[in-house]
Amino acid sequence: MGDATPSDLARARAARLGCWSGPVDPVALAGGITNMNFLVADGGRRFVVRIGGDITIHQISRANELAASRAAHAAGISPEVVHAEPGALVLAFVDGRTLGAEDVRNPANHGAIVDLIRRCHLEIPKHLRGPAAIFWVFHVLRDYGHTLRECGSRHAGSLERLLREAEVLERAVGPIEVVFGHNDLLAANFIDDGSRLWLVDWDYAGFNSPLFDLGGVASNSELDAAAAERLLELYFDSPVTDGLRRRAAAMTAASLLRESMWSMVSESFSPLAFDYAAYTAENLRRYEAAMEAFAALR
Repeated sequence: MGDATPSDLARARAARLGCWSGPVDPVALAGGITNMNFLVADGGRRFVVRIGGDITIHQISRANELAASRAAHAAGISPEVVHAEPGALVLAFVDGRTLGAEDVRNPANHGAIVDLIRRCHLEIPKHLRGPAAIFWVFHVLRDYGHTLRECGSRHAGSLERLLREAEVLERAVGPIEVVFGHNDLLAANFIDDGSRLWLVDWDYAGFNSPLFDLGGVASNSELDAAAAERLLELYFDSPVTDGLRRRAAAMTAASLLRESMWSMVSESFSPLAFDYAAYTAENLRRYEAAMEAFAALR
């Protein structure tokens, strides 16, 4: 195994988990940019195996992910946790289609997406066990700033400006309602089984403002301003006030800055074969546009 790639090692780990009834042949799943994921058939069922340990530079705790995954299943939001051990999580397979950005932009899906987000926020805490994590994006941004300076990132020269802007955004968000957030609402984390939506991947789950998930789902799938405002109306079941509009715009920009700085850190530390430099550039482009939109609301 001396020449084995990280993917080879992860596949071997998935194959030898003690939960299987016999030999299995894990098949790599595309799309993961934090974990390595595999599809496994065993005993007439299919399972998704997530291989990955704690990632301290991204504040990922697998114990927290496991607790959130179990609570999300109990709330009827996410698939069952079948097996867990350090560095490995086995979930029941959902036979469905992962959403793309175009699906999230489709107004016909907005009601179901907002309903699922609201259920995540309000129902998961009823089932969550153990220590409670908090995901405060502005702390994450400050921590990423330290990491990027310490590792000599090529982005170090931009940090002073970006973190100064983050302070402006944090003040604009102001006091928050606290809910249980998913905090990583990429389109691919929604699965449509033909009759309902599921939400998966709880790496960053923790208590947060609802505006972070609402801003994240809009920014990650590039909803236009009218569609993003419609999500706010659906979630809060009322017209959007000027104050809410500005707070939401600030959190949307913050969510894009976090995605940008997450990618900057990943450029230096991730072992996965993914073009993080291009991902950084794309998210910085979106962030700058979001900051312009926020500034226009002053």
